[in-house]
Amino acid sequence: MSYLEVEMAGPIARIALNRPEIHNAFNEHVITELTKVVADLGSASSLEAIVLTGNGKSFCAGADLEWMGKMVGYSHDENLADARALQTLFETIAQCPKVVIAAVNGAAMGGGAGLVAACDYAIASDKASFAFSEVKLGIIPAVISPFVVEKIGLGAARAYFTTGRRFDAVTALRLGLVQEVVPAEDLAASVNSVLTDACSAGPKAIVASKALLRELARGTADTVEAIAQIRVSPEGQEGIRAFLEKRKPVWKRES
Repeated sequence: MSYLEVEMAGPIARIALNRPEIHNAFNEHVITELTKVVADLGSASSLEAIVLTGNGKSFCAGADLEWMGKMVGYSHDENLADARALQTLFETIAQCPKVVIAAVNGAAMGGGAGLVAACDYAIASDKASFAFSEVKLGIIPAVISPFVVEKIGLGAARAYFTTGRRFDAVTALRLGLVQEVVPAEDLAASVNSVLTDACSAGPKAIVASKALLRELARGTADTVEAIAQIRVSPEGQEGIRAFLEKRKPVWKRES
């Protein structure tokens, strides 16, 4: 059984969480499938960007009740394995070689808000809402925390992690969890506008930019070496020459 809808349109892949009857809540099967789909799409040379959204009125409500019921009986080792699988999903999204855009069409709760944070760019409908609601269940947003803190900072994370308070799309924009808020009817057009920019960028430059950010976060980035390498690379040379010659660059993609 597939828990996702995947559509390909030229260089764009659109992944929709497809459990609208339970607000696209995820379980271990959704985690496994989504991890594999993103990893496979990330390695597709013909692809340039990925859009992640939800079918129905919600983006993702976090963990589903049946899966949470199983957790009650898990041993410590089983909980470790379960949490590592979820961590792998978020890392796969965050480290994907393609630009990953979240189209937040509705509520994004708990791990659903974590999915938003793991994406490179997020556009929210003005009807969307968010919460890190784990504390209300007596647990914590541990696995998603590195991705969320990277976006909104420790201060805002403290406020919303400790209260589980729900917040709207405008607040998510102010915090930096999302980059745009648009009327619901304009969500698709706004996503397409970002895709136009993403698809005009050098594919290796995107990969290098995401790697640079990870190194900066670890304090291991050599920014001088990074720019020197990219300037002398075939893609860097083409981009600079195209700019000077006032033409569009021709990016070479691996077959």
